[in-house]
Amino acid sequence: GSSVCPHSGLLPETLRQISESGFRFTFNKRVRPLVKVTSLANLMSPSKNGAVRRFGQTLQSMSSKSPGMSLRASSKGAGPTPTKRRNSTLWSESLDVHQKSTFSTKEIKRQEAIHELYRGEQDLIEDLQMARKAYHDPMLKLSIMTEEELAHIFGELDTYIPLHEDLYAKLTESAAGPSGIVGQIGQIIIDWLPGLNSYKVYCSHQLAAKALLDQKKQDKRVQDFLQRCLESPFSRKLDLWSFLDIPRSRLVKYPLLFREILRHTPAEHPDIASLEKAIAIIQGILSDINVQKGESECQYYIDKLEYLDDRQRDPLIDSCKSLSCHGELRNKSGSKLHVFLFSELLVLTRPVTRNERSCFQVYRQPIPVRDLALEDLQDGDARMGGSFRGAFTNGEKAKNVFRVSSLDPSHGQSHTLQVNDVYHKQQWLNCLRGAMALQPAGPPRVRTETTAGPVSSRRRSSTVSLDNEEADENHCPDAVAPSQSKTRLEKRFRGSLRRKETGV
Repeated sequence: GSSVCPHSGLLPETLRQISESGFRFTFNKRVRPLVKVTSLANLMSPSKNGAVRRFGQTLQSMSSKSPGMSLRASSKGAGPTPTKRRNSTLWSESLDVHQKSTFSTKEIKRQEAIHELYRGEQDLIEDLQMARKAYHDPMLKLSIMTEEELAHIFGELDTYIPLHEDLYAKLTESAAGPSGIVGQIGQIIIDWLPGLNSYKVYCSHQLAAKALLDQKKQDKRVQDFLQRCLESPFSRKLDLWSFLDIPRSRLVKYPLLFREILRHTPAEHPDIASLEKAIAIIQGILSDINVQKGESECQYYIDKLEYLDDRQRDPLIDSCKSLSCHGELRNKSGSKLHVFLFSELLVLTRPVTRNERSCFQVYRQPIPVRDLALEDLQDGDARMGGSFRGAFTNGEKAKNVFRVSSLDPSHGQSHTLQVNDVYHKQQWLNCLRGAMALQPAGPPRVRTETTAGPVSSRRRSSTVSLDNEEADENHCPDAVAPSQSKTRLEKRFRGSLRRKETGV
């Protein structure tokens, strides 16, 4: 029976709570630049599993165009909504001329760095409270999402508010005198840092949470609610996921903030040793979070693999504990493939939808990294385009391509893959070489091609590969029996040879 405020998209009760909690929608002369939120749907670059910062790129790459964007573009006559702006006053701006003259330039910079840490905690606390009061509670009360769905998306977000309030309070207490100068901060940080270990669970669940949120955005009620929030001043033009991702982005800033304080701390200051220790502690925490996040991300995508044939289920898939990189590439026929480089396997897939569930249909046989051969192709070394299009265009000289193949004679497969640009090609090559270098040395395998006849063997492999690549990538059929699959391949192969002989 509750109504929604037409201007803000929030319950009146929610707006009253926000007002009472001290969130003032004020405007100041100096404002902190807003984070630009963009969709990376068209940038399917490999997401390296090596830093919590890159996890954000993986999450962003999952996003399709925001449904709210189309709604906003179609609305006519809607004027720009003023955003809530935050106070970004520098510590030195709170001092009068006499007070400022009593501090050295280095000390002023040190206090500014400490003030940046203090103010960041204040902003984070406000954002975590906002996520609960402006998004979670109204959606639950209006039955826009179920309690279970909201718990999956928001996780244990509330439990982190007291953690950051604790650091905020300690920094406030340590400020002495009318100028609010902080003498020692190193031990305060060391005592507080172990609490950040609680973020391991939150970060490892973010990928699944983001996927569920994107799925729920297809619901018109969810779409409308989130769009109203986006147009309200409190959101600062940030969408819901930006609020949910703020804790992760804050984590990766701590080492930078601590180093900045250390850089402006005099050599004889007692904080030197404790700040160095604090930096080592936070780096260890981030490393542990990244490992757990990596294992969770790896398992998330393994669970989404669909197999056409049980023989594609390589036993090594159960040994994979991390995902080195993944992204969208094109094969020689121009078909889009989503390629995963797990710690033990290279898996080529086609993104498909089964029963309204997105999945990745495994294409050909996964290649163990230990059997992987990599060839960096120069621009023009390969011609791209399917057999039909190639008959009329004579193929297209491709740029940004490389070739992966298996050294195992039983696999006998090779894939020429194209990347969007030279930068992402280099990223892929680095990931592949890094994964191959980590494999234990084993007995050398011999390629099936011999010096006497490499052309004919490569041609045959390419012919079968092209016919497979031309299959309908939007169709996800049931598993084909091995005998049927073999018969179909033989027919396609013979048909392709006939086309080559007639020149069509």
